[in-house]
Amino acid sequence: MPTIGQAAPDFTRPSTGGDTTLSELRGQHVVLYFYPKDSTPGCTTEGSDFRDAYADFQAAGAVVLGVSRDSLASHERFKQKLGFPFELISDEDEALCKLYDVIKMKNMYGRQVMGIERSTFLIDKDGVLRNEWRKVKVAGHCAAVLEAVRAL
Repeated sequence: MPTIGQAAPDFTRPSTGGDTTLSELRGQHVVLYFYPKDSTPGCTTEGSDFRDAYADFQAAGAVVLGVSRDSLASHERFKQKLGFPFELISDEDEALCKLYDVIKMKNMYGRQVMGIERSTFLIDKDGVLRNEWRKVKVAGHCAAVLEAVRAL
């Protein structure tokens, strides 16, 4: 699991824009946000918040990447439906989720299930992990992340 102040581990994963490799994004800050499932209410709101603030993230020198266990086909539909200007990474085998330790036991409708705990990681332009948010509540989260990017 990455540690704040240490280099974020490199990865290459399939995404809506082709394969995404973290090391190829050096020179830009990277907002890597993990969300449970495409087209669900909280995930739609969170993605829409990042979409609506995307120009501000770009102005601050950051790229935004969403990650879930959904398929690329599901991501393509979700991205197109909501007009996301950023890529969505498909992590069907949970390799990236496990690397960032975001797979947790959750309660869903009275049942215990393993799922993605909504989490965001901020990686600076040199590839160093600078901040993390775990157990994210969607309201106000995007603004907090943008403030942290601007502070880098």
